[in-house]
Amino acid sequence: MNKRAALALATISTALALAGCGGGYGTSPSSSAPASSSAPSSAAAAAGLTLMTSTVGGQKIVVDGKGNTVYFYTRDNKGATQSACTGGCATLWPAVTNDGAPALQGVTGTIGSITTASGKQQVTINGMPIYYYSKDTAPGQTNGQGVAGVWYVVGADGSMIQGSLTSSSSPNTSGY
Repeated sequence: MNKRAALALATISTALALAGCGGGYGTSPSSSAPASSSAPSSAAAAAGLTLMTSTVGGQKIVVDGKGNTVYFYTRDNKGATQSACTGGCATLWPAVTNDGAPALQGVTGTIGSITTASGKQQVTINGMPIYYYSKDTAPGQTNGQGVAGVWYVVGADGSMIQGSLTSSSSPNTSGY
């Protein structure tokens, strides 16, 4: 195990231990989006990753500390050291970045990171980079689900949920 992976594992273990010591942020899964009104406009730092019960099908999905849904890109390769989403893709689908291992609450996938072209640390789950969708304008939205048949929300165990998520707004079919 390399130093970076060992440090990430130690940080995650500490965060999980501390999360179990008291109440507060993300102590129980929410049945609706957390109360926050700021959607990511660029590669925003993930204060933490937690679970939210989607309003569509009741599936547990991964969101950041503000309730913004995160996605996988099927054109990324598991374990790759670089994202396949660059240029215009990266503008529409900003990377979820963090200076260190994000705090976790209920997410059971393996957390890691890769370095973006700009030198930031993009969070990975089970070896796959994660992203925001710029057209999700409020916490809890899943407008990016199934876009172009290559973008999918992340499940509680770090799996890609490729099934249909029915929502109050029609899914967007354009994008990278």
